[in-house]
Amino acid sequence: MTRKSTPLKDILPKLTAILAPLNEEQRTLLTRNATIQTYKKNQIIYAEDDEPTHLLCLIQGKVKIYKDGIGGRTQIIRVIKPVDFFGYRAAFASQDYVTSAAALEQTIIVKFPLNIVTRLLQENAQLGWMFIQHLSVYLGTADQRTVSLTQKHIRGRLAEALLSLKENYGLEEDGSTLSIYLSREDLANFSNMTTSNAIRTLSNFATEKIIAIDGRKIKLIDEERLKKISTAG
Repeated sequence: MTRKSTPLKDILPKLTAILAPLNEEQRTLLTRNATIQTYKKNQIIYAEDDEPTHLLCLIQGKVKIYKDGIGGRTQIIRVIKPVDFFGYRAAFASQDYVTSAAALEQTIIVKFPLNIVTRLLQENAQLGWMFIQHLSVYLGTADQRTVSLTQKHIRGRLAEALLSLKENYGLEEDGSTLSIYLSREDLANFSNMTTSNAIRTLSNFATEKIIAIDGRKIKLIDEERLKKISTAG
């Protein structure tokens, strides 16, 4: 990991969610103890069973939260988009990490020491409410994904994954190409299927002119049909 040259003051406007509830003294305490780090593509940000030490805020780039399962098979639980907080649930639960996090591309993260964050949470109810809302949204999303990944067929799961990536990361300037380029393995891990099944289903979607594929680039041609496949499961 290398320290990012961009000064913290240039990133502060992106940290409104955590800074807005704080008074001037609290903001100074938090920002004085914050650090900025960059991670290269595929670099581990934290690993399962590590002890959490910082609240992490993704400023730029893309991050996957994943867990290695039985037989070495990986499940991507969710993907993080800027600007968003992660890596704190385990600390609030007094646990070590039960997941791992890695950069999907070069990524910039602001790190806040958890002892400082905990102190501010005890002093500021508004900050605590912000994190309650944040965790509640994640819990709702996790509940939905649990049902989808266990009940939907392969086509439904992959369609939902593509729509989720669009919702999280948006499209390129052409208005149809996903702005995130996942490997087939990562896409399979995000959709709870084998890589071979992901490749085959993508190929079928392309043949049916639902999507177009150019290497890792995926263009959504018939989004409405993709939604129907996702809904039907």
